[in-house]
Amino acid sequence: MTGLSQKPTLVTGAAGLVGRALVQKLAGLGRPVIALDREAQSIADGVDVQPCDLGDVHCLHALAKDGIDAVVHCGAYSGPMVARDSPYSMVQVNIVGTANMLELARVHAARRFVYCSSTSAYGTVTDGESSIEEDVLLRPGSLYGASKVASEYIVKAYAEQYGLSGVSVRLSWVYGPRRTTDCVIRTMIEDAQAQRPTRMAFGLDFPRQFIHVDDAVDGLLLALDAPQLRQHAYNITGDGRVALGEVARLVRVVHQNADIELKAGDDPVDEKQARFSIEAARRDLGYSPHVDLQQGIASYSAWLANQRKVRS
Repeated sequence: MTGLSQKPTLVTGAAGLVGRALVQKLAGLGRPVIALDREAQSIADGVDVQPCDLGDVHCLHALAKDGIDAVVHCGAYSGPMVARDSPYSMVQVNIVGTANMLELARVHAARRFVYCSSTSAYGTVTDGESSIEEDVLLRPGSLYGASKVASEYIVKAYAEQYGLSGVSVRLSWVYGPRRTTDCVIRTMIEDAQAQRPTRMAFGLDFPRQFIHVDDAVDGLLLALDAPQLRQHAYNITGDGRVALGEVARLVRVVHQNADIELKAGDDPVDEKQARFSIEAARRDLGYSPHVDLQQGIASYSAWLANQRKVRS
């Protein structure tokens, strides 16, 4: 994109997996950024995360008082396994928090609003091996997924009623450095590094379409800077859909002594889904994932090993 604004991009969830990596990428490109999360901290490239809750509208607007170019809204509970016993909090953070950020973007005349949605919005979709495109009926099977659907429709309504250029990016299972919530890839790697066995009562034949955090960030940046948006939502995922048994095999390629055993069966807290199509993102945004799963597991393993050394 040419003629980039000198006003900052406001990124929520800046201490999280995707938000942090996005802030680092923007800063590395020399683009001004306002990073916010619930707790203050300092991250790479001299960027400080500003402490601000998504429910504190006065704090939010104070951070944007000097003007913003755009908003990338990554702040939320980050998966169906998080806050399962706190439904009211899920609604307040994931839905009301999104509405607060949209209103901030409208009031401050943001050029673009990018919402981090999730493929959990689809719910269970098992049409054989056919690809899931963005216009299928959304049938979320969890409150988390429902919060993503609700937020997507609020983004779409702001675009249609108020002219705010908004788009939702449906990320699949994101893995990579700094993921702190449940992650089967990290569990297998950390067990192998600690010479512990990995035992799972399900998953051998259970498919997922993973995406490395670097590819997720690239997709968000492309959505942020696209001159035109032909759809209100895009799938941004990796190119491969594999069973967790295949993930275990790839971990064994990196850690030959890894002791991993999985039993057949579905993940009890996740939907079974067909392959997600990324053709619309290729066509409209120029998106293409660059980190294949084997490469991503190897680099993730190296990062986790380095973290073990730092802690020891």
